[in-house]
Amino acid sequence: QLQMVESGGGLVQAGGSLRLSCTVSGLEFDKYGMGWFRQAPGKEREITSSINWSGTTTYYTDSVKGRFTISKDNAKSTLYLEMNSLKPEDTAMYYCAASRFPYSGVSHSPSGPSYFGQGTQVTVSS
Repeated sequence: QLQMVESGGGLVQAGGSLRLSCTVSGLEFDKYGMGWFRQAPGKEREITSSINWSGTTTYYTDSVKGRFTISKDNAKSTLYLEMNSLKPEDTAMYYCAASRFPYSGVSHSPSGPSYFGQGTQVTVSS
């Protein structure tokens, strides 16, 4: 049974840093592309970053480029999101996502065929 558990969220001041983790079980983690989405109150869920199955190719949306770093440790079946220089507009629930298909990138659409975790809240105060 697939389980995706996010952790590492919390309250941080603007300019601070957080590291999110997503531990996955029930999936051959090293064969699947992964990503991080976020959803702010009243807004649609959006992709922030993604990484291919081998960890060699990454994508970042413009608003987080240069501040966020996505990585995956296939040996630990864990996805990470290092977030630096956080801004109040980064406040959202953050979800990890996994592709439903091996050796395929995760869909960047929030309604795409992906598995999602339950989310971890990130709040950035000004």
